[in-house]
Amino acid sequence: MEANKKLFADRKRTNLLSVPEQKLITYMVPRVPGWISSDGLTAIGTFGSVLILVSFILAKYVAVAYLLFGILGFIINWIGDSMDGRIAYYRNKSRKWYGFSLDIIMDWVSTVMIGLGYIIYADGHWELTGFLLVACYGWSMIISQLRYKISNVYTIDAGLVGPTEIRVVICLVLLVEVLFPHSINYLVILITLIIFFINIVDTKKLLSLGDQRDQAEKMGKKDL
Repeated sequence: MEANKKLFADRKRTNLLSVPEQKLITYMVPRVPGWISSDGLTAIGTFGSVLILVSFILAKYVAVAYLLFGILGFIINWIGDSMDGRIAYYRNKSRKWYGFSLDIIMDWVSTVMIGLGYIIYADGHWELTGFLLVACYGWSMIISQLRYKISNVYTIDAGLVGPTEIRVVICLVLLVEVLFPHSINYLVILITLIIFFINIVDTKKLLSLGDQRDQAEKMGKKDL
């Protein structure tokens, strides 16, 4: 438990899988070879996203079964994305703002690559749903950064749903698509709608936080 607190002291996690996820990361971090740096893990995570993009392309032009490589890509992406910052904390080599900036940028790059993969795979007007999914996920990323700015508490989760849960859901979607081709189009719409409504709720909460901070700062000035 103490190891968990040390590795995850810089962020608040509320996602459904947070407990088993943190236990797994705590187990894996000490076993990462010394020659693999935090930046190296970031690169590994990005490679996972490239593999997802390639899997969509192969599924489009060769065979739908290649989407299974996308599941492997999500696993690799999770390993790199979840452990790059944790390994830096474990080795006492953390660079808070460098790591924060790199993490956000590469998360967005990965999101765009995954969205592009789906857009390439989708036919006709279904391509638009890929754009909407990326836009909604980007919206959720903006909310998390603004929440951090306003509250000074960094969390990447929207209640019980975080990046890990989204990865698991998309992996299931890829598996279903292999078994039932073209079902992905409807499932992507469903995921996009869910993220959209979560973002609406989180935006209202964010604006409320902003209003509370504005009032607190005004009261502080009056006290002076």
